[in-house]
Amino acid sequence: MPERHPYGLPRVPRLPLLGAAALLALGTLAAPAQAAGEHPAGRPAAGSAAPPAALPVVTPTPQQMKSQGRDLRVPDRVRLVLGDDVDAASADVIRKALASAGARHIDTGPAGPRSPRAKLTVVAGSVEDRAVAAALRSAGGSVPGTLVAEGYSLASRGDTVVLAGNDGDGVYYAAQTLRQLVTGRHTLAAVSVTDHPSMPLRGSIEGFYGAPWSHADRLDQLAFYGDIKANTYIYTPKDDAYLREEWREPYPADKLAELRELIEQATSHHVGFTYALSPGLSVCYSDPGDVSALKAKLGTLYDQGARSFYVALDDISYTRWNCDGDEETYGAPGRGSAGRAQADLLNAVQRDFVDTHPDAEPLQFVPTEYSDTADSAYKSVLREQLDPKVVVQWTGTDVVPPSISVADAEAASAVWGRKVFLWDNYPVNDYGQTTGRLLMAPYDKREAGLHKALSGIVLNPMNQAAASKVALFGGASFAWNDEDYDAGRTWRAAAGYLAGGDPRTTRALLAFFDTQHLAPTFGETEWQPQAPELAARLADFTEAWSSGDRARRQAALRGLGAYADVLAGAPEQIRAGVKDPAFLAQTEPWLDALDAWGGSLDATLDGLRDRLHGGDGQADFAEAAALAERASAYTTIPGTTRPQGRIKVADGVLDTFITRAPSM
Repeated sequence: MPERHPYGLPRVPRLPLLGAAALLALGTLAAPAQAAGEHPAGRPAAGSAAPPAALPVVTPTPQQMKSQGRDLRVPDRVRLVLGDDVDAASADVIRKALASAGARHIDTGPAGPRSPRAKLTVVAGSVEDRAVAAALRSAGGSVPGTLVAEGYSLASRGDTVVLAGNDGDGVYYAAQTLRQLVTGRHTLAAVSVTDHPSMPLRGSIEGFYGAPWSHADRLDQLAFYGDIKANTYIYTPKDDAYLREEWREPYPADKLAELRELIEQATSHHVGFTYALSPGLSVCYSDPGDVSALKAKLGTLYDQGARSFYVALDDISYTRWNCDGDEETYGAPGRGSAGRAQADLLNAVQRDFVDTHPDAEPLQFVPTEYSDTADSAYKSVLREQLDPKVVVQWTGTDVVPPSISVADAEAASAVWGRKVFLWDNYPVNDYGQTTGRLLMAPYDKREAGLHKALSGIVLNPMNQAAASKVALFGGASFAWNDEDYDAGRTWRAAAGYLAGGDPRTTRALLAFFDTQHLAPTFGETEWQPQAPELAARLADFTEAWSSGDRARRQAALRGLGAYADVLAGAPEQIRAGVKDPAFLAQTEPWLDALDAWGGSLDATLDGLRDRLHGGDGQADFAEAAALAERASAYTTIPGTTRPQGRIKVADGVLDTFITRAPSM
């Protein structure tokens, strides 16, 4: 059996499944009837004009997915048979997927003779149930030889769909894939899928400075993580005094109730809630009272349902102790002595708390030296003395690395003596180089194959929770299947997700994302460029205009004008098409600024068009300048971002073109 996550998810009552032979005899899961013009193996018969349907885009990209021919017809009435490892959340996702495909009546019941009114049967359960496995094979799927935790198999063909999970999480993720197989009203893609995650830990760490997420933001994020097959949320907001300055103090009842609600929300969406305590500002490592206080605080969260715990020792100094006792126990402050003190603390938590609490996951921690791959006295001590079960986080070769290679991760794993857990500081926007920016480029510059050296990836998001979904979408997809990750395809899928599948809104979102594409580091390096789509279009336009050829100039104006219309209309389209009110509220000043910048670009092109027809374009250029000035005046929402500043939209690209255009 695969290792299972101890989330304790509520289950729907199990409906007994008959043996495979009985199911087939009753016709419940009989091999699908051959469709007209279709080969028995699911391929078009010779002379048929209908080729197999193209594979749908599923994110994260499955490890294996192949077409099984024409789309299935989803009738008004569908029969749903639920077996092992199907909890209420998984059943709900399945029902919603079928409803979105046009099913109006979903009859849930045990295996048995098919209802004459139900033309499609959907079976969900454990792949270890022989009846489910037989149904899977009958529908064209296959049972994997090794059952990887959180993995699943799915097959859809003819009049049968089977979702077979390696465990309860796998059933849930199979349901999330089913949701993405809906190809139209009353149609579902015919596919065979065998899938599992490449990395066991995937998700986010709320570890940024500045305004924290609201409780509503966190609840929404946890539901979103379920949709994208992310399984980890590390709770460590910098402003929670009960995590940091007042870590010894118990939570007030109302705050503890909020944490319990978050844990329950995480559990219902198959997400592990990790509680991260940050005692480093004041802890006395040698004081048994402080060690007991730390374990007691974690115990409070265990009682609320948390099963994953974390000690954060980042952003503290190891050149001084917090108490005299530490110098007496560990010697003068320094790298080696800090490593010994931290190893003792962490080992005590792992040994005396985690190991003694049923279902608790291995302790996680972020060290004081959390970036780079250079060895040190600090790392050496922890490598030798830290309990091997403890998971160590690492931010890459820098605090905000421009890229991460397999060699980088292997070097980090070697220096820490275990696979490291990547804390990726993207799309976090709490440092000076991100002032006025949303970071909405694709998740990129992380090398395929990182799963060999990493135990997982969590992204540190922006203060703007809803806008962070673009990068988080990519990060979860990469961690699930880094070998087949396509940054552009996943970026487009993220836009489609936010747009609810509407093509016009998806296009508008992608144009908006492009204006927020720049990704800085702590220095002068930019690891993702600003507005690459717009920059390429402006470069092509400039080249055509510089040729002096009238026909090329006219064609260039038409081409750029069409994209300028998309940019100028994007804010209105996004506000009409995106149904997430938090996304609209958190991006409001950027959308307002884009509205003005889009108008400025339109006016600039009007000026060039007027000049092409013998005018001087001055009135249009003046309007463009006024709109650009207005666009430049928008600022971030007070109290929501650190640092505050003027909004940036395609800066260095769009503003430069508008400024230079009158002299072109």
